Amino acid sequence: MSIAVDDLTRFDEQSAEEVLAWALDTYHPRLAISAAFLVEDMVVIDLAHKIDPGVRVFTLDTGRLPQETYQLIDDVRSKYNIDIEVQFPDASQTQALVRKHGMNLFYKDQALRLLCCQVRKVFPLEKALSGLDAWVTGLRRDQNVTRTNVPKVGVDHAHGDIIKINPIADWSKDRVLAYIKDNKVPYNALYDQGYTSIGCAPCTRPIQPGEEDRAGRWWWEDAATKECGLHHQSPSERFQEELAWLKDETR
Repeated sequence: MSIAVDDLTRFDEQSAEEVLAWALDTYHPRLAISAAFLVEDMVVIDLAHKIDPGVRVFTLDTGRLPQETYQLIDDVRSKYNIDIEVQFPDASQTQALVRKHGMNLFYKDQALRLLCCQVRKVFPLEKALSGLDAWVTGLRRDQNVTRTNVPKVGVDHAHGDIIKINPIADWSKDRVLAYIKDNKVPYNALYDQGYTSIGCAPCTRPIQPGEEDRAGRWWWEDAATKECGLHHQSPSERFQEELAWLKDETR
């Protein structure tokens, strides 16, 4: 079902529950929540499940996730009776990447880090979205400088102009944590160890006093460019060259 672009701004005045209720009514079953199982994702899953227990949820298993994340995935399956749809990286691409650049290429150069994210996250995301008309994320505007203008509902031009829904875009961190506590929502055990944003194990650390919440993600890079390509793209010339090589190598 299509929606006029001019109508999208109206959702910024609606609550997360209202946005999700509209999205589920309009796009289910060709809608799914994308979950990395951060606290924001858990809020979205809990809200959506209360509206429609049949809501679809997918995740990207990069092959480098912390054990605590895998445990939470199983906890979510059990608590919500949701069959999590898991997408994996292409084996031939992953093998080619590691063969040329090593296991920890992401520390060497930002272009190589983005290439790793491309193989382990972006390409699997494209597969997950290929059969959908809309997807839902837990993005919030105050998470990072790259997310300050995130709308609650928008057109995702990077993925075939499907609808992208960010129902808690205007929520604060405190509101997210209060919801988790008040509603007894399960969350990743790493949050109790000083982590505030959790991705792949080698690219995530606890934050230090005074650091912003996403400082523990790719901490060796500049904050203005710290995205993996799922929600923001900033390809460099080297990245484009390496990506072209990879596609040719695994054609």
